[in-house]
Amino acid sequence: MTALAVGTIATPSVDIAIEHVDLWYGSNHVLHDVNLRIEPGEFFAFLGPSGCGKTTLLRLIAGFNQADRGRVLIGGRDVSGLPPWKRDVGMVFQSYALWPHMTVEQNVAFGLEERRLPRQEIRKRVAAALDLVGLGGLEKRRPAQLSGGQQQRVALARTIVVEPKVLLLDEPLSNLDAKLRGEVRRELRELQQRLGLTAIFVTHDQEEANTICDRIAVMKDGTVQQVGAPTALYDAPKNLFVAGFLGTTNTLAGHFGRGGAAAVFETAAGTIPLPAGARPGGEPPPGAKLVFRPHHAVLSHPDAPLAEGRTRLPGTIRFKEFLGATERYGIAIPGPAAADTEILVDLTHGTAPAGLDPGTAVAVDIATDRVLVLGE
Repeated sequence: MTALAVGTIATPSVDIAIEHVDLWYGSNHVLHDVNLRIEPGEFFAFLGPSGCGKTTLLRLIAGFNQADRGRVLIGGRDVSGLPPWKRDVGMVFQSYALWPHMTVEQNVAFGLEERRLPRQEIRKRVAAALDLVGLGGLEKRRPAQLSGGQQQRVALARTIVVEPKVLLLDEPLSNLDAKLRGEVRRELRELQQRLGLTAIFVTHDQEEANTICDRIAVMKDGTVQQVGAPTALYDAPKNLFVAGFLGTTNTLAGHFGRGGAAAVFETAAGTIPLPAGARPGGEPPPGAKLVFRPHHAVLSHPDAPLAEGRTRLPGTIRFKEFLGATERYGIAIPGPAAADTEILVDLTHGTAPAGLDPGTAVAVDIATDRVLVLGE
């Protein structure tokens, strides 16, 4: 992408406030008392599985949906009753929604023509937008003559050329292959930072959200489960859903106990010491389980000395997977009544001890300062 001329397609950053929003589709309660604040210039994500309400919430900000309760403010202005074209937002749709009979230049210019701008101003802004997204020289092509990545850039150019205050992105990378997704999401981040736009990105892909967004709202069944920076959500999830959605987790059912002066968690696989303060005051959370990430454990010989700060469970390697930079091992941990528990352990490729083949008896050494006890 080329640098943008100073003063061209630049808009002051604004904040977005979503206050006590509820929305129903008939008897289906789609959004439940949603409260969020997106900071000026922030790249924010709505992350969750299909049907969680993330696209509905994005469309509500854009003005394509109307809340049954609550309001949306953009730059301190209540836009809840305004139509989309009066909200100063730009939306990039999952399908790109390009007009196949129009050239690239005509697609990008469409919104400016609807606003009755002078022809010279339209040409200037279209050229700047296409240069910004790296499509200078392709003005006369039609969408069918472009690659998927180029079509996505046309959709972006068409959105930013009208100088919106807010950029809304509805899973814009889902139609691209894996390699191209990585390239385009980096370009998206660079573009957003260059323009200083406040942006909201909807995705079900936690890798996409983690790599380009400042903060993430994790959603489930129309509710916001947790909001935070990607690393904060990964390292300190609020509940089992967030922990499981933001990466692979090991979860062990059990109950709290006490081993001398320290709190422990009794599981079918064994007793796991808990870090100081891990046991909540009062009653444990409903459905409490012990959680740790696969890379917070290592494999060793059953007779090897146990390192300080770790606890050990005996097991047998059930399977081994090569994931590129990581090797993943599935370990069967024997339990009562022949009910084995499976634990996943991730080791950096090339660091695993020799002889770790399926059927091998091993010790799973878990870092006790990295375990969490989470509820549903």
